[in-house]
Amino acid sequence: MATAAVESGLLSDKSRSVGGNGCCAHKNGPGYATPIEAMSGPKESLIYVTCVYNGTGKQKPDYLATIDLDPNSPTYSKVIHRLPMPYVSDELHHSGWNSCSSCHGDPSAVRRFLVLPSLLSSRIYVIDTEKNPRAPQLHKVVKPADIEQKTGLAFPHTSHCLASGEIMVSCLGDKDGNAAGNGFLLLDSEFNVKGRWEKPGHSPAFGYDFWYQPRHKTMISSSWGAPCAFRGGFNLQHVSDGLYGRHLNVYSWPDGELKQTLDLGDTGLLPLETRFLHDPSKDTGFVGSALSSNMVRFFKTSEGSWDHEVVISVQPLKVKNWILPEMPGLITDFLISLDDRYLYFVNWLHGDVRQYNIEDPKKPV
Repeated sequence: MATAAVESGLLSDKSRSVGGNGCCAHKNGPGYATPIEAMSGPKESLIYVTCVYNGTGKQKPDYLATIDLDPNSPTYSKVIHRLPMPYVSDELHHSGWNSCSSCHGDPSAVRRFLVLPSLLSSRIYVIDTEKNPRAPQLHKVVKPADIEQKTGLAFPHTSHCLASGEIMVSCLGDKDGNAAGNGFLLLDSEFNVKGRWEKPGHSPAFGYDFWYQPRHKTMISSSWGAPCAFRGGFNLQHVSDGLYGRHLNVYSWPDGELKQTLDLGDTGLLPLETRFLHDPSKDTGFVGSALSSNMVRFFKTSEGSWDHEVVISVQPLKVKNWILPEMPGLITDFLISLDDRYLYFVNWLHGDVRQYNIEDPKKPV
């Protein structure tokens, strides 16, 4: 699956000098004070998309594509640049920025570098988008050996910037592909390996995505599976063998202590993308369970613990000549509109994108 990051054109020479380029350039640092303020910002004029060759039989390096989103440009909707990685067999997956709205209020922070974890090779590429936003350049490669030596982690997946200027990356296992070695990697602002984020002995059973909500002092992560299982292609038997997850992990933020594990059961097999509502005062969010094809809402209870419920179910399709008589939708990525009104998710196998009104998060329509 390719992922994308957005970048707007330069607002002005002044905005670039005080906060870098893009829609997140301000004298108060990157990002916006509120989600609603972000909605009133300038539209993006560029998008960066990771493109992979894994599984195609072609021994070519993955690349980062730059696509023109300016409707007034002669190259609108076209790929205007491709940046190949220096190695093959990486499988670029998710992407993230070195700084974002978490750093709003810090005028020294600049949203400049795109962080590209490589799921299979365990490399992490750092891409400079400031020198030439239309043709970004490779800035640094965080080497797998350095990550493994200092943390024991491998198979990096999701990266998020922190208010401290650090980068946090979920890693799905150890170098041998065992899920028991998974956890969260910390890089400093210069992209040097600092160590693990979670406290010793507080690693989850499986790793994948994560999202933190500082006002509720909570981080929630999801559970895909063991790298030794998924790197060879999906095998349904591995689910029964216990090599894939069905839990959400609730951590204290920023302490890194595993406080609670939510078992989603058979209605929450392979929970992947995890999103809190954008309103930082809200104590609710969603996770898409891929194999069960359910959207699960998680929320804080009146007692202060966390609970979950299925709020959207995608019905399977009857098929022939497939691994099962019925094909699930396989919910993969999803996003929530900045005003928290709509949720959009991808039914990867069914081939459609669905929109739901979530103004009442308990009853999406």
